Amino acid sequence: MEDLKIESQKQPAHELAYRKLREMILFGELAPGQAVTIQGLVADLDTGITQVREAIRRLTAEGALEFKDNRRIAVPRLTLPQLDELSFARLEIEPYLSKLATKRMNGADIQRLNIIDKTLNMAIAQGDIRGYLEQNYYFHRELYALSQATILISISNALWLRVGPSLRVGCGRHGTLNLPDKHEEALAAMRINDADAVASAIKEDIEQGHQHIRSTLLGK
Repeated sequence: MEDLKIESQKQPAHELAYRKLREMILFGELAPGQAVTIQGLVADLDTGITQVREAIRRLTAEGALEFKDNRRIAVPRLTLPQLDELSFARLEIEPYLSKLATKRMNGADIQRLNIIDKTLNMAIAQGDIRGYLEQNYYFHRELYALSQATILISISNALWLRVGPSLRVGCGRHGTLNLPDKHEEALAAMRINDADAVASAIKEDIEQGHQHIRSTLLGK
């Protein structure tokens, strides 16, 4: 939530409400199928009903929320066919973004990613699921941003929003042991400017994460 703290004073109230609610979804604070009310979100986000309604409108358009009965909303439950679609899209887009990013990055960029990964490793060691999810997302977000491929980055962000809640469920079931993380391999490849190896590590990272979700959806 550090980004929100830094930018809260310069973001319009409706944008801040959107970002807060988006992070609640992205990091699994709202579980798939868990119904919440608009008034409940007003209290959770500490903002006005107009701002909450606008945030809900945007996130519903992105497929991250759906309306239920009695003015309630929920994060959609992910199905296996939908996971297959998400896997296809992410495995096409994100390794490519990683390859582009590697060709543009410098030593300072690699160091910044390394710091994020160390924080992620600490979260895993401490059993901090929320911390793991946050740092894992930040690692990928910072890496892809270096590609400067704004259209593909926007698509990737939308895909992450659909995957995040189900990944949180899997982590909650299995704990932080054996969580997917090929970041160290990616970082090693970045240091020698091997874009193909970085893309390969990110591909494996995504595959492992989606297998984790698949096992949860199958009840394993």
